[in-house]
Amino acid sequence: MKTIPLGHTGIPVSALCLGAMYFGTRSNEADSFRLLDQYIDAGGSFIDTANIYAHWVAGFMGQESEALLGRWMQRRKNRAWLFLATKVGFDYGAVPRGLTRRLLEIECEKSLKLLGTEAVDLYYAHVDDRDTPMDETLAAFDRLVKAGKVRYIGASNFTAWRLEEAHWISQTHGWAEYCCVQQRHTYLRPKPGASFSPQLEANADLLDYCRNRKVTLLAYSALLSGAYTRPERAFGAQYQGADTEARLSVLRQVAAEKGASPNQIVLAWMLHSNPQVLPLIAASTAEQMDENIQALETSLSAEEMARLDQAGA
Repeated sequence: MKTIPLGHTGIPVSALCLGAMYFGTRSNEADSFRLLDQYIDAGGSFIDTANIYAHWVAGFMGQESEALLGRWMQRRKNRAWLFLATKVGFDYGAVPRGLTRRLLEIECEKSLKLLGTEAVDLYYAHVDDRDTPMDETLAAFDRLVKAGKVRYIGASNFTAWRLEEAHWISQTHGWAEYCCVQQRHTYLRPKPGASFSPQLEANADLLDYCRNRKVTLLAYSALLSGAYTRPERAFGAQYQGADTEARLSVLRQVAAEKGASPNQIVLAWMLHSNPQVLPLIAASTAEQMDENIQALETSLSAEEMARLDQAGA
């Protein structure tokens, strides 16, 4: 699988990151193991999870994804070949929302134990915490890095100005810096004023920031839960903007011309649009996984990119 550098680290990571959100909950262990194996067999190695996954699924409490990944890695003996990311910050069960020093220390230890590893490659602040001084949060992350429990740190659901504030603080103290940001991002543009709270959409300001600061943007919800290809999956109200139909029309035209699916064109468009954008993919079936991975074989010309970019303008 193609790789791209992760932010300023220079570390090559898979151009498609596999999101493990529903592994161990909506996807049972056997199915999850098969999908993980399929991704690895295709050359992938970048796997993303979080401590809260997936506590909102009926009958579950959170940490199921981390626990499943821990069992899978123990069974496959493949931890050394993976680039593993997890997150902290959102509330679940009795764990409060926040990024305090104490919370980061406790949750990191829990994640390491469940994953069965001595260190995670990438540890995200899953959501911004305006109630905790950023110095406290970044100092705590830096201690985890220096202790060898975390290799790199990232942010998720942060605005560009908060990332720049974090950059300045880390630079001033010589602490570990956020090398990437994970944000909602897809081909359709949300209508003005649309909210995804507590999630944040990657707006033009953030995309420009990432390009110029060499911060990788990990795009989640890239395929909008299958809405691009499954008629029964409606686009959220946030995407019912004036340009939605025009952009969908061009997307489908380009897909038909290329002999690809709209999902594959969305992923290819992301990979062509900004050198700092890296999509997250998810799958519940082998067919979905194969479709996602084959997007890497889809090349878009400058003319096709212009059509996609200018649709609905």
